[in-house]
Formats: sequence, structure tokens, C-alpha cells
Amino acid sequence: MKNDSVYYLKDITAPETPEPGENPSPWTNTTIIGKRLPRVDAYERTSGSALYPSDLLLPNMVYGAVLRCPHPHARVKRVNTRPAEGIKGVLTIITGTTPEADVWWRNEDGYRSKLFDPHCHYEGEAVAAVAALDPYTAQDAVKVIQVEYEVLPYIIDEERALDSDAPRVHPKGNLVDTESYERGDVDQGFAQADVVRERPFHTRCEIHTPMELHGCVAEWKGDTLTLHESTQGVYAVQAKVAEALRLPLSRVRVSGRYMGGGFGSKLKAGKYTVISAILARKTARPVKLVLTREETYLAVGNRPSSHMTLKAGVKKDGTLTALQFTCTGTGGAYPAGGVALVDWLIRDLYTCPSVKTECRDVFINAGPARPFRAPGHPQGSWALEQMMDELAEALHMDPVDLRLKNIPTVSQGRTGQPAYTSTGLKECIESGAQSFGWKAARQRNKSSNTGTLRRGVGMGGCVWFVGGGGPPSTIIVKLFKDGSVNLNMGASDIGTGTKTIMAMVVAEELGVKLKNIQIENADTGTTQYATPSGGSKTVPTESPAVRNAAIHIKQKLMEMAAEELDCDFEDLEFEGDEIIVSSRKEQRIKITDIPKLKKQGVIVGVGYRGPNPENKSVNPFGAQFCEVEVNTRTGEVRILRFLGAHDSGRVMNRLTYDNQVFGGITMGIGFALTEFRVLDTGQTGKMVNRNWHDYKLPTALDVPADMKSLPIELDDPEANNTGAKGLGEPVTIPTAAAIANAIYDATGIRITETPAFVPHLITRLNDLAKEG
Repeated sequence: MKNDSVYYLKDITAPETPEPGENPSPWTNTTIIGKRLPRVDAYERTSGSALYPSDLLLPNMVYGAVLRCPHPHARVKRVNTRPAEGIKGVLTIITGTTPEADVWWRNEDGYRSKLFDPHCHYEGEAVAAVAALDPYTAQDAVKVIQVEYEVLPYIIDEERALDSDAPRVHPKGNLVDTESYERGDVDQGFAQADVVRERPFHTRCEIHTPMELHGCVAEWKGDTLTLHESTQGVYAVQAKVAEALRLPLSRVRVSGRYMGGGFGSKLKAGKYTVISAILARKTARPVKLVLTREETYLAVGNRPSSHMTLKAGVKKDGTLTALQFTCTGTGGAYPAGGVALVDWLIRDLYTCPSVKTECRDVFINAGPARPFRAPGHPQGSWALEQMMDELAEALHMDPVDLRLKNIPTVSQGRTGQPAYTSTGLKECIESGAQSFGWKAARQRNKSSNTGTLRRGVGMGGCVWFVGGGGPPSTIIVKLFKDGSVNLNMGASDIGTGTKTIMAMVVAEELGVKLKNIQIENADTGTTQYATPSGGSKTVPTESPAVRNAAIHIKQKLMEMAAEELDCDFEDLEFEGDEIIVSSRKEQRIKITDIPKLKKQGVIVGVGYRGPNPENKSVNPFGAQFCEVEVNTRTGEVRILRFLGAHDSGRVMNRLTYDNQVFGGITMGIGFALTEFRVLDTGQTGKMVNRNWHDYKLPTALDVPADMKSLPIELDDPEANNTGAKGLGEPVTIPTAAAIANAIYDATGIRITETPAFVPHLITRLNDLAKEG
């Protein structure tokens, strides 16, 4: 990164107000962007003064709780609320027969259910709700409500969901959809291959379980509803709630300035949001409804499980000839993308002329899925990246070399196969392998793996389906006469540092200090429209619009300065907090000394996000490398070190960038080694590990102290005017597969089912010992 504080006129578009979406020239030299800077709200977050929705206390506020169905499939016959009504402190109870709760909830693909649906399709469906003076009374009241259920046959195994004798989740049957893709001729491709391998893979269901629980505070003022929601997208919640309650959008305000994690599970409203609004209207008081930890395991999303089979063919020189992939997955009891994007890496990551995929999405009686950090991609990576290592072994080729042999330049899986604006996969693999010491580690472990503790190294590559962002985005920036700034944007900061990066963009363009930038965000009543923060689209979507808004202000300032300095607009330069005449450097004026600004008081700049380049694909790439140590007596796996090399365009803030890499790897470690939903297949069909004790998240003891982030910072002026691509999703895609490959390198055991936890691995190790 070069350091230079001078901004030339050519870096902005024209003295006129820019047209919506008009892009300036890319940055060349930067003074703020790219630095390791702490978050602008770091004090608030670390001191406890940041106000999260779950922290909010309003005058006369009361508390809500939801009664949920305890069966995976049941019909509600009768609800008796009288025992709860007699509890002191209970204010109101609503059920499916309450007129105000007669609300239809629209799911994806046209499936609808009642807010309190009498036909419960999964454990955790809402049956009734209570508002009480305190949360403990609300929970106590829920527990004594008497419900008569007709317990129905259930199906919780997606592999059996299409059997002729399987219970039907919905009357139309258990098949949601079949997604197919094909290019080339796979039969011919396999015939041309020198090596063909085929193997089944299985990834288990993973739960989001963010630190801050799902929930909101609902408050009515007249006929206007205000929701303080822990959400990734305030406008998405506004739209869903307005639709459910049949309100104009203007009568629903949603605010969510802080939120404590979501990972995709908070991209949209839940039934609990509408329930809290109804309780608030009936009690005429604000209602806080925050789900319990156990509820979040059942009713607000998951990463779907996937049963996959991958067949691959390769020539002796390492050229892939064919990939054939089948998958069965489930989004649970309602359409929720059970197989969405699971096959994308097979289609797109490596050059291959013949590819055929077929993915079946089925219903089961379990909680509906929601998008989960890089939806579908970690599952597909688990299969593809292990298969690439298996092919490399059969060819006696280094796994790194096999991947480098098949680097794509176009997005093969898209119609028309558009070229990438930039593709750093090759650089990620080469630079990552060199920095990791790949070849030396492989050689060292081969010569020393003779005892109980055996070491191995593994890697995996990735591409993320999107990551280039795109419109719409509208940003308003105000520059006050004292040089301070207000930044107004609708995007949520989901913990990734969005506010910090946007403030850095303003500081870069206007030369103001970060401490003098005040930020308003994520409030439908005061900020501009924004799509939800997810899919690694926030920075590449919002930052170009922020830059355009700041440039709009620069243009107005330079028009004012040209008048004051009696010179041509084209003869001016922006230098820090001053504007100078380029032909007479001694002629300059501080921004805050411009008379017209002093008189006007404020300058308003508006920026829009323009369209992505036509016939091009904007995608981030990555490669990860790890070393593990396996205890062959106990089956314990210890991760010794990890390196993530990622091409996500321009690094906007190196500190938040590295934190994203480390966080993504940590989440991938959980997917690989510890996390999975357990449903009782014997008698009840219920989830049996719905808490942080029994559902094993990785802790500090499971994550290596030696973690390295290696940015592959390629210029990408076509992507957008800041050159940024997404990061949050790709950093978790190849992690689990890299760990599995390292375990194989250490032990010779190919782990095809997640997680690779101790009971599973020790059984395989014992079997291997018996065979040997």
C-alpha cells in the first residue's frame, strides 16, 4: 500500500453532481484504507455501553415467551390457557384462536402456515405465547398451558424421506425440488480419464447458535409499530412484518444498530417478531421477546445436512476430465434451500469440460434451515477437496500441483461462462503453500510419523458464489462547517466492522479524522434503504456508494473553493483537509475556512451503488492450509497451525480482515470436528443436544495459537470503485476439508462424514490397526 495524501481532480468524475451509479477512478494511493485500525465503536462494544436489542429496557416494558410444540409432527387438538391465566403477573395469552393472531406466515415457494399453526411440522413450532410482567413469570406461564396433541408419524432421515412408506410432511409429498446441471459429456469424460474415483460423503446438520439470542422489543405508538430487532437487515424485517400484519411499510419502523452475531440466521424476521408485536398491541405496553438458547436450536435455522456422492476422472498429467455429483439434502419442514449451492464448487472451482450434478431437496420433520455462512459451499467442499487429494495420491502428484493444473479463468457454472474480473486462486494456492512451508512439512511428516502421535498436512481451495455485491445502495454523507461528518446508511454491522470500513472510506476521500465521523445505521425510520448484510456483499455493495457520496461532497467543496480562490475548477487539488491550486501551491484554503460552507452550514452528498460489470463475474477466491496431530490411541485431533490465503480484492482494514479469516477458520473447525445436530432416531424424533453443553462449539483450546492470514491483494478495478470483494463467506468454505485431508495425511484414514470427532475416528483407527 502506497501512502500519499494528495487527491487529484482526475480521481473524481466531474464538477457536476454524479449520476446515480457513476463510478470514479479506482484508488491508487491511500492513506487510511488498508491500515490496521480499531473499530470506530470499539469502546462501546468492549465497555458494555453498546445497546443491543436484548439489552433494551423501555418504560412499562413487559416480557414475552412462546410455547412450542414438543413433537416433531403433531396436530393441536385443544389449548387450555386457564392454568396460566391464574398466575400473578400474566397480562395476556394468545393462541391460534385469538383473533389478533389470525395471521398467515408465508414461507418460500408458496408454502404458508398460520402464526400458531394447528398442524405442527417440527419440534419447536409456535403454539401459544404469553406476555407477563417479568421473563420468569412468562416462562412459568408457558409451561403450565395445557395442550392436547394428536401425535403423528414423522420422518427425520432425509435418505428415507422419499421412500414409499415414509410419513408425509406435507400433503404433496416430501420432495421439494430436484436441481440439475450439465455441461459436456461425463460418460465421454470418464472414458478419457486415466484415473476414476467415486466416493460417498456426508455432512451433518450444523446450528448457527450466535452469542446474542434471537429476539426483539416491540412498541406501538398509535398505529405505528417500532421494532428493536437483533437482525442482519432492518428493511427485510420491516417488509416481512408489514406483510404479515397487513400494515403499510411506513407504519413499521425497525431499528438494529447493534447485533451479536447471526451468520445468516438473522437475515429475515421470525414468527417471534410478529408475536411480540401482537402481544405489545394487546397489552398496550412495549414487549421484549427474546428466545431461549434451546429455542434457537429448534426454530431459527441451521446448515442443512447433505448426503453426497462424487465421481471424478483425471488424466495422468492432472487434467480433470469429468465430475459427476449427486446430493440429497433437506431444509427441514418447509422449503429453505436444503441443497442450495451445494454443487457450486463442483461446477465452478476447477477447470473441467464435463460436469453433471443432480441435487434433491426433501422435507423432513425438523426445524427449517436458514442461510448459514457460505450456504452449501462447505458441504460441497467437503466432497470436492477430499476427492482432489484422492486423485492426486492416485497420480503420485502433490495435491497443490493438481489444483494448479486446473485453475479456471471463467465462471464455468454460469450461463455464457463469463470471465472473472480477477481470479486469485492460483496466487492463493502458490503463495499460501510457500508461506505455510507445504513441501517441507509434507516431507518432514512422512519421515517422522512412526509413533502414537502422527502429524499430517492438508489444504483446500475455494470460490464463493457471489461476493461482488451490487445495487441497490443509497448513502447520505453530511459535512458540517466545522469539518465533522455524519454518515447515514441502512446496512447492519453484524460484527464484521462495516461501520469502521465505511467511515474509513469517508476519511480517505475527505481527509477527516475517524473520531469526527458520526454514524447512523440500520434504522428504517432514519437511514436509507439497504439489503441485508449477508453473503459477503456488504463491503462491496456499500463502500462504493459511500465513496460516491463523499466524492459528491468533494465536488461541491471544490466548486466553492474555485470561486473563493478565483481559479478554474480543473486547477484544484484535494490535499488532506485543504484544497490547493495545483499551479500555485502556496494558494490554498482549509475546508473549514471556505466562506460559502460557513454560511451554508452543511454540505450533503448522496451516493448510489452502480451496476456490476456486464458479462463479468465478481468472485473472491481462497486456499487454506493446516497441520494436525492425531493421537492414534485416543483418536484425538489437535490442530497445530492454520493459514488462510484469500483473494478478496482490496484489503480495506487489515485488522478486521484478519479477524474475519480467523473467525471463519474457527467456524470451519467446528464443522469439521465438533458440531452436529443429534435427533433421536429411536423413539421421539426430538433434538437431544439443544444447548451449549451438549452441542460442542470449538473453544480456545480447539483453535491453534498459530493462525496466519495471508491477503492476496489483486487490483480489481472492474469489480467496483473501491476494488473490494467479499471475505466473510470464503474464509470458512475449505476449512473442514483441509482438516480432513490433513487427518488422512497423518493416518491414512479418509473421513467422509462430519464431524471427525473422537468416537468416529478411534473406531476407524482400531479397524485400521486390525487390518494391519
